[in-house]
Amino acid sequence: MSFSFEGDFKTRPKVSLGGASKKEEKASLLHRTQEERRKREDERRRLKNAIIIQSYIRGYHDRKQQYAIQRGNFDRCVCQAQSEGRPPISDAASLSLLTRQLLFFYRQSEDSQRLIWICQNLVKHNGQFVKLLLGSERQTCVFQIKRVLGFCCRLLQTCKDDSLNVAVPMRMLEIYSSERTYLPVLQDVNCVASLIEQILHYMVQKGYYRSLYILVNHKLPSSLEYSDAPSGAHAIPLASTLLEHTLKPLHFTYSSCTTGARQYVFAAFTEEFISAPFTEQIFHFFIPALSDPRLHFPFEAFLGSLQATVVSSAAAQKQAPWLFYFVLSAGETCLGSLSEEGLHLYLRALQTLLPLLPVSESTSRPEIISDSEDEEDTNIQAPSTQHDSYRISVQLITEECVHKLDTKQQTNALLNLVWRDSASEEVFTMMASICHTLMVQHRMMVPKVRLLYSLAFNARFLRHLWHLIQSMTTKMITGSMVPLLQVISRGSPMSLEDSNRIIPLFYLFSSLFSHSLISVHDSEFFGYPMEGHGHSNTSMMPFTLSELVTLSRLLRDACLGIIKLAYPETKTEHREEYMAAFRSVGVKTNTEVQQRIQAEQKRWVQLFKVITNLVKMVKARDIRRPFCPAGHWLSEEVNIRADKVTQLYVPSARNVWRTRRMGRIGPLQSTLDVGMEPPQLSVSEERHLAILTELPFVVPFEERVKIFQRLIYADKRDVQGDGPFLDGINVTIRRNYIYEDAYDKLSPENEADLKKRIRVHLLNAHGLDEAGIDGGGIFREFLNELLKSGFNPNQGFFKTTNEGLLYPSPTAQMLVGDSFARHYYFLGRILGKALYENMLVELPFASFFLSKLLGTSADVDIHHLASLDPEMYRNLLFLKSYEDDVEDLGLNFTIVNNDLGEAQVVELKPGGKDIPVSTANRIAYIHLVADYRLNKQIRPHCLAFRQGLANVVNLEWLRMFDQQEIQVLISGAHVPICLDDLKTFTNYSGGYTATHPVITIFWEVVESFTDEEKRKLLKFVTSCSRPPLLGFKELYPAFCIHNGGNDLERLPTASTCMNLLKLPEFCDQHLMRNKLLYAIESSAGFELS
Repeated sequence: MSFSFEGDFKTRPKVSLGGASKKEEKASLLHRTQEERRKREDERRRLKNAIIIQSYIRGYHDRKQQYAIQRGNFDRCVCQAQSEGRPPISDAASLSLLTRQLLFFYRQSEDSQRLIWICQNLVKHNGQFVKLLLGSERQTCVFQIKRVLGFCCRLLQTCKDDSLNVAVPMRMLEIYSSERTYLPVLQDVNCVASLIEQILHYMVQKGYYRSLYILVNHKLPSSLEYSDAPSGAHAIPLASTLLEHTLKPLHFTYSSCTTGARQYVFAAFTEEFISAPFTEQIFHFFIPALSDPRLHFPFEAFLGSLQATVVSSAAAQKQAPWLFYFVLSAGETCLGSLSEEGLHLYLRALQTLLPLLPVSESTSRPEIISDSEDEEDTNIQAPSTQHDSYRISVQLITEECVHKLDTKQQTNALLNLVWRDSASEEVFTMMASICHTLMVQHRMMVPKVRLLYSLAFNARFLRHLWHLIQSMTTKMITGSMVPLLQVISRGSPMSLEDSNRIIPLFYLFSSLFSHSLISVHDSEFFGYPMEGHGHSNTSMMPFTLSELVTLSRLLRDACLGIIKLAYPETKTEHREEYMAAFRSVGVKTNTEVQQRIQAEQKRWVQLFKVITNLVKMVKARDIRRPFCPAGHWLSEEVNIRADKVTQLYVPSARNVWRTRRMGRIGPLQSTLDVGMEPPQLSVSEERHLAILTELPFVVPFEERVKIFQRLIYADKRDVQGDGPFLDGINVTIRRNYIYEDAYDKLSPENEADLKKRIRVHLLNAHGLDEAGIDGGGIFREFLNELLKSGFNPNQGFFKTTNEGLLYPSPTAQMLVGDSFARHYYFLGRILGKALYENMLVELPFASFFLSKLLGTSADVDIHHLASLDPEMYRNLLFLKSYEDDVEDLGLNFTIVNNDLGEAQVVELKPGGKDIPVSTANRIAYIHLVADYRLNKQIRPHCLAFRQGLANVVNLEWLRMFDQQEIQVLISGAHVPICLDDLKTFTNYSGGYTATHPVITIFWEVVESFTDEEKRKLLKFVTSCSRPPLLGFKELYPAFCIHNGGNDLERLPTASTCMNLLKLPEFCDQHLMRNKLLYAIESSAGFELS
C-alpha cells in the first residue's frame, strides 16, 4: 500500500523561512499540536484498515484455494466410488467425512449436483449414518443432518430449473425428518422427539415452507383440483407428497413440541405458505385439501398462533386477504370440532383479519427479490412463481372472503357463540367489532349480510347488547368507576382503549335496532295483539315501552355528548391528548398521529349518524302514537335561545346552515370552496347549529319557531328590504279565477323570485275593481283564497284520506296531462310563500306527505301507510301474520289502480303477474305494495311540490320541525282563542279606549261567542281564523279597534291589511251581537266597506 511505511522513523525539525521568532502565539501552538495529533490518528486508522483489508483478501484467497482442494478431494472420492469394481461408500465414517467436506465448500451455484449425490447416499444408507448418534460423534451428526437439510430447502427453491431432480432433496427431507429413521437406533421416544424438533426448527428457519410453496406452484399442474375421490388429487403422487410434507411439521409440533417451537413453525407456515398470494394450485388444491377433516389439519393450534403471527409480521398483514380466505375455508369444515376456546380463537382471528381486508382491488404487487447466495440469509423472499395472470387477484379473494363469511354455516357458528347464556363480554365485543368492520369499512348493508340481519331480528341479542353497553365502565382519575355511556353523554374525551370497547358495540346496536324497527309495525311496537288473531305472536321488540323511554333518553344524551366531542371547548389540548395516546402505542411521526386522530374522529361521526338515525326512528313512533311523557325529548343540557343565536341570521349565514352538517367535523374536511367561506362560528354556535340540524327536537318548539321566523326575517330583509319603494310583484287577479290567473302570472317564467313583495289588485265577479289599496292585507286574503282553491280536492291536484287530510292525487296527470308537475311546483311555491310571509292557512295535510317533504329522501316507509289508507295497512298486517298457506289467498306481485273508473293492473316487479305471493316472499310483497302507494305512485308529484317549496323557503330550516310541527307552522295550533291575550295586545283609535262603554260591550259580546264564532271574527279582521303561534304579541300590525261612527245602520267593517276592525258605536249588547255576527258571516272582503 502506498500510504503505509515510507522509511520515515523520526520527526523532522520544523524549519521556518521567515526567521526565528522570539515567541509563538499560544493559540497557534495549540492548533498546530491538534493538527499534528489528527494526522497521526488518521495515519494509524489507515494502517489498521489496510491490515484488515489485506487479511480479508488473504483469507478469501486461502478459503477459495481450500474450497478447490476439498472440492477436488470430494470429486476424487466420488469418482472412485463410482468406478467399477470398487465397493460403494456405505460406512458412516466415510459418509460423515464426505458430508463434512461438502458442508465446507458448498456453494449452490456450483455444487448442487454434489449435494444431490451425497443426499442419494445418505438416503440409501440412512440406517448406518444415524448410528453416529450413539457415539461421540452425536453432535457432529446432528449438525451435518441439519445443514444438509437446510441446503436441500434452498436447493428446492430453484426448482424452476427443469434439469433439477427434486425427488432426491425431497426424499432427503422426508427420511431425515421422520421418527421412523431414528427410533430403531435411539429407542427413546422423548429423545427422538427432541431431535426431530431441532431438525424441523432448522428446516423451517431455512425456508422449508417457502420451498414447498415454490414447488407446488412449479411442479403441479394449474388445472389440478382437490377431490374427495381417491382418483382425484392422489392421482398425482407429487401432489400427495407435497401435501404430506406440508402437514408433517404442523402435526409433529402440535403433538410433541413446546408452545414456543409450535408458534415458530405455525408462523412460518402462515407467512411463507398460506399468506403468500394464491396461485391456481394453492387455491384449487391445497386450500381444499388442508380444509379436509380427514387430513386432521391442527386448526385450533393454528388459530392459537395466528394472533401473534399477524401482530408481529408485516408480511402477514399485507397478505391478509389470502390468510383470511384460508381461515374461512378451514373454518367451514373444522368449526364443529373446535373446543369453546377454539371458537373464541376463531372469532378473534376474524376480528383481527377482517379490518385488513381491502375494500377495493389492490394494484400493488410485492417487490420481488432474488435468492441470495449466502447460506445464512434467512430473509429470502419467494420469487415470482408464475406470470401475474396466473395469480388469484386480491379483488377475487376479497369477494370470496365476503361470500364465505356470509354462508349459512359460518353465520350459524358465529350466532351460536353469542346466543349462549355463557357468552362473555369479550365474545360480544369481538362479534360487534366484526359486524362494525363489515358495515363501516366494507359498507355492507344489514339486509345484505346474513349475520347482520340474523342478529337484527333477535330480540334477546339486542337486549343483551344494550345491557352490555350500559354496564361498561371506566376508571376515572379519582379511582371511581363511571359508565362509559355517562362519559359519552358528558362529551368527555375517552381513551383509545375505552373507545375501541364501546364504539363497535354501540354502532352495532344502533344499526341493528334501527333495521329491526323498520319491520316492526305499530301494533307490535306498542305491545298490542295482532288483529285477526286470538293470540299474540312472538314479538320482535326487545324492549318494553317503559324501557324504550329510558333508552331513548340515553341515546339522545349520547348524541349531544358526541356533538361536544366534535366541537370541543379546548381544541388544542384535546388534540394533544390524542397525540399522547397514540404515541403511547408506538405511533411516531406527527403525520401518522394526525391520520390516527382523524380516523378516530371519523369513527365517532359514524357512530353519531347511526345513533341519531335510531333516535329519530323512536321519535317518529312517538309522534304517530305518543308513549313518552311530555317534555321527554327536551334536554336540560341544551339552552338554545333565538335571541342569543346571532350569526345564524345574517343573510350570508344561509350558506353556513346549508353547508355545515354534522359529519363534517374538525379537520376531517373543509365545507366550502375558497372565496365562499362562511362566517367563523364560535364553539357554542357550532354546537347549536349541529343540534338544530341533527337533533332539533331537543329544543322547545316555541324557540325553534322563533329561530325560523328570524331566519325568514333576515332573508326577507335581504330580498325585500325595509323601504316601501323597492321592486315588487304587481298582479291583477279576477276573484272568480284566482287559481288560473295566479298560475299564469306567478309562474317561474313570469316571476322567478316569489320572495319579493307581492301587491294584488282584485277584480270582483263583475270585472270591477274591489275597494281598497293593498297594504298587505289584500295579498294575504288573495293568498288564502288561492291556497284554498289550489288544494281543493275538486281542483284535482289533491285528494283527501278517510280523515280528510290532503295528499297529491295520483290521477292529476290524467286530468291536466304532462304539465301536472308544473302545477305541483307552483303549489309548492305558493305554500312556501305563505310560510315566508308568516301567514297561517288552514290546510290539513296527511302526515306521510309532510314527511316526504321534510325527509332528505322523498320516500317514506310502510308505517306511514296507515295515514294514507288504513284499510290497506290493516290488510297488509293481516297478511304478514297469516298462519295458513299464503298461496291460498291467490295474490301475485301486482296491484290494481281504479283511477277515474278505469282499472289498471301494475306490476310491482318485472314479471310480477306470474309471481305468486308465498310465505317466503310475502314480506317483500308487503313492502312493495306500501312503497308503490306511498312513493312510486306520487313520486313526481311530491318531487315537483318539494322543489317549488324549496324555491321560496330553505328546506333545511323546515327540517327543524317534524310533520306534526310543520302542520302547526302551516295552519296554526288548533287551540281555543285566548281573549285575555287578545285584549292585552289590542290597540284602540278614533276615540276608543280600553274602558270605553262600547269596547266593554264588545268584549262582553265576544266572550259569549262560541269558539267557531270567535274564529270567524278573527278571520274577518286578520284573514286567518287561528291565533299566531307565539300569541297575539306576534300579530303585526297589532289587532286594533277603530271608531266607525255613530250610524247604527252600518255594519262593522275590517281592513285586513291593518288588522283593523271599524266598529260603530253600538251601545246595545243585542244589537252589537247581531251586527257582528252578520258581518263575520258575509266574508265579502272590502266590499262591505
